[in-house]
Amino acid sequence: MIIHICFGTRDLAKAGTFYDAIAEALGAARSHATDTAIYWSKPGTGIGFAATLPFNGEPATWGNGVMATLGAENQAMVDRVHAAALAHGGTDEGAPGPRANGMYCAYWRDPDGNKMNAVALG
Repeated sequence: MIIHICFGTRDLAKAGTFYDAIAEALGAARSHATDTAIYWSKPGTGIGFAATLPFNGEPATWGNGVMATLGAENQAMVDRVHAAALAHGGTDEGAPGPRANGMYCAYWRDPDGNKMNAVALG
């Protein structure tokens, strides 16, 4: 069971702005913040995502082949999340639309290069 997903960042303020937009498009918000990390969730669900400065002090890097998938309520929410990502410094990795597996998805990378996608669950 996954409790939450955490991405490292080189710029916590920039990550905060980026993920605030993603969270808002998903109906979530910041749930906690410290000097080294920010956490987002939907009310009553616990922590779903975090961005953090690496504990070891080394620069944050992205993992090739690593991706976090966000569940969206419907196709319109996938569209809004993808648009929010691109509007706040993300790069497109696949526009919203149906995929060969029958799912409706969109893909992007955050400003640190971490790959994410959103999938319509409803």
